[in-house]
Order: sequence, then C-alpha cells, then structure tokens
Amino acid sequence: MYHSNGNYEAFATPAAAATPAGDAYIVGSGLAALAAAAFLVRDAGMPGERIHVLEADALPGGACDGLDVPGLGLVIRGGREMEDHFECLWDLFRSVPSLDAPGLSVLDEFYRLNKTDPNSSLMRTIRDRGHDGGTRGFGLSDAACRQIMTLFFTPEADLGTKTIADVLSDEVLDSNFWLYWRTMFAFQEWHSAAEMRRYLQRFIHHIQGLPDLSALKFTKYNQYESLIEPLVAYLRGHGVDFRFGVTVTDVRFDIGLGRKTARRLVCAIDGREQAIDLCADDLVFVTNGSNVDGSALGDKEHAPQVVVEDGQGPSWQLWRAIAAQDPDDFGRPDVFCSDIAASRWESATLTTLDERVLPYLRAITGRDPLSGKVVTGGIVTVRDSSWLMSFTVNRQPHFRTQPDGQVAVWIYGLHADVPGDYVRTPMAQCTGDEIAREWLFHLGVPTDQIDELAATGTRCVPCMMPYVTSYFMPRRLGDRPGVVPPGSTNFAFLGQFTEIPRDTVFTTEYSVRSAMEAVYTLCRVDRGVPEVFGSVYDVRVLLDAVVQLRDGRRVTDMAMPWWQRLLVKRALKAASGTVLPKLLAEHGVI
Repeated sequence: MYHSNGNYEAFATPAAAATPAGDAYIVGSGLAALAAAAFLVRDAGMPGERIHVLEADALPGGACDGLDVPGLGLVIRGGREMEDHFECLWDLFRSVPSLDAPGLSVLDEFYRLNKTDPNSSLMRTIRDRGHDGGTRGFGLSDAACRQIMTLFFTPEADLGTKTIADVLSDEVLDSNFWLYWRTMFAFQEWHSAAEMRRYLQRFIHHIQGLPDLSALKFTKYNQYESLIEPLVAYLRGHGVDFRFGVTVTDVRFDIGLGRKTARRLVCAIDGREQAIDLCADDLVFVTNGSNVDGSALGDKEHAPQVVVEDGQGPSWQLWRAIAAQDPDDFGRPDVFCSDIAASRWESATLTTLDERVLPYLRAITGRDPLSGKVVTGGIVTVRDSSWLMSFTVNRQPHFRTQPDGQVAVWIYGLHADVPGDYVRTPMAQCTGDEIAREWLFHLGVPTDQIDELAATGTRCVPCMMPYVTSYFMPRRLGDRPGVVPPGSTNFAFLGQFTEIPRDTVFTTEYSVRSAMEAVYTLCRVDRGVPEVFGSVYDVRVLLDAVVQLRDGRRVTDMAMPWWQRLLVKRALKAASGTVLPKLLAEHGVI
C-alpha cells in the first residue's frame, strides 16, 4: 500500500489484481466495515458471495444511525460533519448509486445538493434565552495565539499523554476560539493534546469557518438513510453476505517468526459459542472499539439508564481478547475505554409536534425550518447553558418517513452532570420531557408555556453514550494499532481506533481511509490510497490561518519590541522585488 497525490491515480481504475483465493470475514457493519466490503468488491475483484459481514446488532450502520423506532420516535445518536477533502470517503461514494436520484452516485447527489444549498450558520451562538450570542471573532491575544501555534508545531511524540489543559492556558480555554472548537468537535480540556494538534493541522484550511461553519457540508437526510442505506444496497447487489445477531468474541492467531496469521473466529450466536476456522488465504477485518458501545436510550418519561461499567461492551471485550495475544502490535484498548466519566456525553433527538415551536427556530436561524434547505447550518451553542447545550436542525425532513410540518432537532450537552438552568436537574438524570423543557427555555419560549409545550408539542428521546469521545482520551503512539499490524498475513483492524498518521478520528473519512488502507494492503491493490489532504503544507493556508486566528489583524500590527519591528522592516525591504511581499499582502499578513 502506498499514498498518492493529485487526480492522476485518484481517477484511475486499478488493473485487475489476483483475486484473493479465500473468503473475507468482516467483523462489525459500521461505515468502516461496509467500506472494506465495497473496496474488496470494487478494487480487489472479490465476488460478493465470498465476503461475510458479521454483525451483533439487527441492523448495519454502527454509529451512523437514524431510525424511526416504533413506540419511541425519531432517533439519531449523533451527526457527521463533512468537507470537500474527505478524499477516501468521496472516492468510495463516487461508485455507490444514489437511492433517490436515478443515474447519479451518492457523491453526485451530495455535490449538487451542497452546490445549490450551501451551508452556513447565521447565528453560531445564542444567550439570554434566544438572543444572539455576540461576536464571531476568536478573541485571542497574541500570547494566546502563540500557545496555539506552539501546540501546532510540537512533534506529536513529544506530547505523549498531555492533556489540552496541560498545553493551553485559561486565557485560551475561556475564549470564543475554544467555545467554537470544543462544541464543534466535542473536545474537553482533559482530552488529548496530541489529538487536538492533529485537528489543528488537518483542518487548518477551515479555521476561518469555525464561527459560521461555512466549511461544512451535510447529507440530504440523516446519515443512515443518505450513506449507509445506499452502501448496503450496493453491497447486496453484489451478493455480499450479511449475518446479523453474530457477536465475535475473539480472533485466534498463530504468531511466530515475525508472522501473525488469523486462524479462528470465535462467535456467540443465540447464546451458543461457535467457531469459524480460517485458512491462510482467508482475510479478516475487525472493527476494534466503538464509540456507541453501551449506549442507552430514554424516552419522554424516563432518563437513559447506562448499564455498562468502565471497559465493558462487546467491541471492547473483543479488542481486549485480541490485544492480549500481542500487546505490542494489537494496541491497548484500556487506554480508551477505562474512564467513562471522562469519555461520555449525552445527546437527544427532539421532534416538534406543534407549530408554535417553529417561530423560535425562525428567529434564531433566520430561515424557515420547513423550507427543505439549510436551517441552522451546523450547531447552535447556548453560551450560558449550564449543560453547554448545542443543537442543530438539518435540512427537513431529516427522515424519509417524517410527517409534514414536523422538525427533527438534534441536541447535545457536554456537561451532563450539572443541573440545568430551567429544570434544575443534571442532563444525565433527565427524561425526554425535561430535556425538551430546558431546550425550549433557552429558545426563549415564555416560562408559562414551556411545560405544556414540552409535554404535548415535542417528543424527545435522550441517549447517553458512555464512550462517545473515547477517541480523544490521552494516549501515546502505539496505543492504537496499525491498520495492518506488523507481520500480519491476513488480518487488519478497521475504524476509529486504528492508527493513521496525520488524519483525525471521529470523522467518516477516518473510517473509510482505514478500510481502504486495509484492503489495498492485504490484497495488493495496484493503486494509491489518496493521501490526507495537505493543507498544512500550503504556505497560503498557513498565512490565512495566522491572520484569521488574530481576527483579521495584520501580523505587522502586533505589539513587538522596536528591534523586532526593525528586523521585520529590513526583511521586507530585502524581499522587495520578489513575490514574497505580494504574497504576504494578498493574505493580509502585511
């Protein structure tokens, strides 16, 4: 496997490789697993009948869910923000036919939708019960900017298990920059500084879009219906074998002389242990870890009840069983799953049932939520919410089955253990109706109408996810295993808990990239995997970022000693007659 750059290989179809001789067993059916099956079919030439997807649940999709649950209502545990340069994601979906637009791929449909209805947020934050949250600037001093730049340039290996609070001061953590950053990406100050550094570098070309979210793109419906359903239909059309209700509990290996070969899958089916013996020509792909493992749903009258404890859940137990056979190369799952208190937060799916709620959304967004177009344009964060509540209203309907006139709202809170501002109860202990009341309060609904409108005008389904930001737990290089571990002959890891240099976890791109690298490596596909977008190496992007981080202020306006200012003047004079002064001026540096 190797990485490529540009469109020469990106648009090419690889020559037919020697089709793998055995079968492929894919553990899990989230986006990474489904992408692996698609690359096996499309690029490795494997017949679908020899690809077996083993899933413990009754439906595919993993964390990319979106369901209308009978007796409960609409449920979306989370949403995915996407951008132009998810190179592997779009490489996959250029080949997957749309279910809604005959003759177009999922990528074609997505591209046209976001061209005609581009995303932007007209009110990124609110406060004082529905009023504009104020300035969109970052509010960083030059000293605070230097802290962020220092983190940006620090080698990842030097950060080790340092937290964000270890490298950024209270000045940064009290700024608009951190408010925008943490609510968009779900970072907490106790999370990994190394992971934040990756995000800074990976999305440096979008730093100016943090306040208005104009860099983001969204699907027509929820991601289950817009991405997972067409991908599953594509795979079924090629004969891929889906087996639900199968929990893989272990993968047994022959390990020796620098080689690791998967020899047996141990499964639980209907409570009985069964084994799938493997030959050397069979391939095994395992999704290790899950951010939705152990998730619990509530309803209008009940709070979600999480029953798992630290480190529990089938995905973690599987990874632990595998890692025990080679801790050096198979990763260290306990680093990520052993502190639920630090990795959890809560979301809720609220459906409006009464049109009296809609004027408050119109006032905040400046848009008609029933227009079928962009509404909030990403999350709206309630600055003065004790829960640090954010919510988003995507294009409606957000579900194909959603009745006319109803609006699906996704809500989440980063501080689930703090009493609310209206209900006076921690979010983690709230029923769906109580979360609805808190949301209506911050929207500005008169207090004498809140309780009645929550009870009869909304349906709210809360969801507590104990491992949702386990990706961001402080870790060292090696805690996540490589996609294809050293010496592996027929085995690969998939998903968010693999190690992919330069790319960022908690994205759809990371899942698909892991799948592409796994298939291309084990099947020797003669085509490059598109490299992670290289904006971090583009001097124009870096110049823009420096200016944007300082809210548009020129670098030459920085406070500096007289001798530094003299050096700057002399350097600019020495560069006179070259392209450098023009470049700096074009990007607002001078």
